[in-house]
Amino acid sequence: MLSYDKELELKQKRVESLLDGLVPCVEPIIRSPQKEYYRNKVHAAFGMDGKKIIYGTYKEGTHKIIPEGGKLLENKKASAIIASIAKLASEYRMTIYDERSRRGFLRRVLVRTADGTGEILVVLVVTDFMFPGKKNFVKKLTGLHPEITSIVMNINRRTDSMILGDKSETIYGRGFIVDELLGLKFRISCESFYQINHDQCENLYSKALEYAAFSKEDSIIDAYCGTGTIGIYASKFCGKVTGVELNSKAVADAQENIHKNAIKNVRVIKGDATEFMKVAAIRHEKYEGVILDPPREGTTPEFVESCKTLCPSKIVYISCNPETLARDLRLFLKAGFKGIKATPVDMFPGVEQHVETVVLLAKQ
Repeated sequence: MLSYDKELELKQKRVESLLDGLVPCVEPIIRSPQKEYYRNKVHAAFGMDGKKIIYGTYKEGTHKIIPEGGKLLENKKASAIIASIAKLASEYRMTIYDERSRRGFLRRVLVRTADGTGEILVVLVVTDFMFPGKKNFVKKLTGLHPEITSIVMNINRRTDSMILGDKSETIYGRGFIVDELLGLKFRISCESFYQINHDQCENLYSKALEYAAFSKEDSIIDAYCGTGTIGIYASKFCGKVTGVELNSKAVADAQENIHKNAIKNVRVIKGDATEFMKVAAIRHEKYEGVILDPPREGTTPEFVESCKTLCPSKIVYISCNPETLARDLRLFLKAGFKGIKATPVDMFPGVEQHVETVVLLAKQ
């Protein structure tokens, strides 16, 4: 209900308030080039309203489905594909999963779109690989939406809130999509972390590397590297990049991305970022810079202490949660680093509580 200018003003003030006394300069927020239909990752939960199949997002703090909720933010093609799947689910008499009885076949649908290439991945989250009529379903869905390049069935029998299960089967295409970002190619599978706003992601990473100002002699750590996007981009500006990522499927994607882009100065290690930092500190390894892009819960005190021992000349922190960012910056300041500047980046237009922030830290 707010104008976009007012929304940005509120986000700017929020970041400034949280970083007050931690970073002397908070630069103006970077506007998103696209305010609607920007989400390249669209997830819909499925349920029943009487005899009618419904789908959409959950009301905050509940498992009550808001039918077709969030459509103004979602890629239009992704929304149309989910609507078609809901109709086909009825036609093919799919049972819809019920959380109370823990019975039913179709739980959720996840659609990932690659803005740079036009490729689309559809993930059917179901409770069993047995799918009578699967070939005809695929034929009909891809006939309705020929832009679909891959379809995956993901098996989720869990009783928690996790969207995806541990096992997947590709039933159409390669099982992943490839996107182009900042002149580079990146493979995205159903489990991969990838920024949901393509054009604004380019602005985010450009700002991070502008802050970093690495040289060709620098060795850097890309902590929580995911599929390697920012580390591979950073490799253009520095001597060597070591990416660290715990998720094995993301590591596989990162290694494929390194190969796909013919990058020679990046390696990716499977492991916990904090543990890697602790070992690197014990071994007195030398790194001139650290980039970290942790999940919403932020990083750990042990990670910060290891940075203190490694003593990189600069740290670039990319955060999706200003509260945990402020908490972690206090730890970095106690560890002998100082905040230099920060820039909020509006990665999520129309979502008041979320804002990305890039912060540059330097050793005192």
